[in-house]
Amino acid sequence: MDRRELADFIRRCRERLGPQEVGLAAGPRRRTPGLRREEVALLAGMSADYLMRLEQARSPQPSTQLLRSLAQALRLDDDERDHLYLLAGHRPPGGRLAGTHVRPGLLYLLDQLTGVPAQIVSDLGDLLAQNTMAQILFGDICVPFDHDHGQDHNIVWRWFNDPRMRAAYPAEEHDYWARLYVADLRAAVARRGSDPVAAALVARLRASGTEFGEVWDRHEVAVRRHSRIRLRHPTVGLIEFDCETLATPAEDQRLELLTAPPGSDTAGHLELLRVVGRESFAG
Repeated sequence: MDRRELADFIRRCRERLGPQEVGLAAGPRRRTPGLRREEVALLAGMSADYLMRLEQARSPQPSTQLLRSLAQALRLDDDERDHLYLLAGHRPPGGRLAGTHVRPGLLYLLDQLTGVPAQIVSDLGDLLAQNTMAQILFGDICVPFDHDHGQDHNIVWRWFNDPRMRAAYPAEEHDYWARLYVADLRAAVARRGSDPVAAALVARLRASGTEFGEVWDRHEVAVRRHSRIRLRHPTVGLIEFDCETLATPAEDQRLELLTAPPGSDTAGHLELLRVVGRESFAG
C-alpha cells in the first residue's frame, strides 16, 4: 500500500469532479474545488472521517469492497480504478471481456503476418481468428476449424474429443499437452470468477467421457506463455515450432505466433507449405 500516492490520487480525483456530474446541487457558497469529502463519503457509503484519513495518508488498508464503492463514487474509468486498487495494495478486478469480437487492428496484424502461422485465441481456448499460414498448416494435419459449418472451435474440447487433432502430435507428448491445456484452462477459469461461459465449458468437458475430468482433478495451474510444438505434417513430416503467446488489450484474448526455432528446418518447411497452400487455394 502506497499511502502517500493513494492519498494524493483520491484527493485529486475528488477535486476534479463537479457536483453536477454526480447529481448534486453546487450551492451558492461552495469554496471547495470539486466535491466535498462528506459528499464523496455519502456517495461511497463510507464515513467522512475514514475518507479524511485516506487523504491524509494515515488510514489502514481499505478493503476491496470499499475501493469498489469509492471508484464508483469518484466516477473512475477502468484504468483509474485499477490504479486505485494497486496503490491500495490490492490486485485490480478483471477488466471487460471482449468475448468473440476481435478488434480490426488485430485482424489487420494477422493479415500482415504472411511468413508464420498466427492465431487469435481466447483464454478459454476458443479459436477466434487465424491467418492464411495457420489455415494451411492446421488444415492439412487435422480437420480445420470452421465457424461457418458448426464445427467446435475450442482447442481444449478438440484435444480431448477429436482424435485427428491429437494424432498430429507425437504420441509420447500427448500427456504433456493434455495437462498443459487443462492447467491453462484452470488458470483462466479462476481469473474469470463466477463466469457462466467458463463454467459451462468445464461442465461440457467433464461430461464428455474423456480423461479430461481426471486431469482437471489434479488441480494443476500453468499459464501458457511459450512452448515448443512438434507436429506431424503429411507434406513435410515432423515440423517444430516455438509458440509465443502475446497479450492483447483484452484480458480474454491473446495472439499466438508459431516461429521457427534457431537452427531448425522449419523456415524452409513453412516456405514449402506456403507455396503448396497457394496452389491449393488457387485450384
